[in-house]
Amino acid sequence: MKKIRVVFFVAAMAVLGLIVRSCGIYSFSGTSIQPDVHTVSIHYFEYKALRVNPTLSNELTEALRDQFTRLTRLDQVDEEGDLDIRGEITGYDVKAMGITADEVAAQNRLTVNIKIYFTNRKYPEDDYEQSFSAYSDFDATQSLDAVESGLCEEIIEKLVEDVFNATVANW
Repeated sequence: MKKIRVVFFVAAMAVLGLIVRSCGIYSFSGTSIQPDVHTVSIHYFEYKALRVNPTLSNELTEALRDQFTRLTRLDQVDEEGDLDIRGEITGYDVKAMGITADEVAAQNRLTVNIKIYFTNRKYPEDDYEQSFSAYSDFDATQSLDAVESGLCEEIIEKLVEDVFNATVANW
């Protein structure tokens, strides 16, 4: 009797797995990619911000490519992917945030703004342009040069998550 239950359970799980896979759109990584979409092109982010960070474009582009490699089944191609992602860094700014009683900044905020151009060659109704922004705060006693790389890592992680969710997770 116990063997019959085990066999029934395994068979039920197999059928459930087939049902989920046959839908073609759902995946356990949270993506919603149509079954006939096979490739993605992620282009180098153009740097258009006034304040310059010479490594930000490359780091952001590579982080987004890594996210797609880890969480999707899509092959990355240089041009003409079924999904095409282009972007530009439109802002890179530091502003004082927390002002003390002595009118001195207690905290500063590094903010990065990007704009994404998403093209879905198979489903053009999904095409869009969208701006994203992320920031990270740091103590005003520290110089930007001292904390910039760590702040940029945090900001890139947030931006990549937002772009990924907007393009293939439909959030």
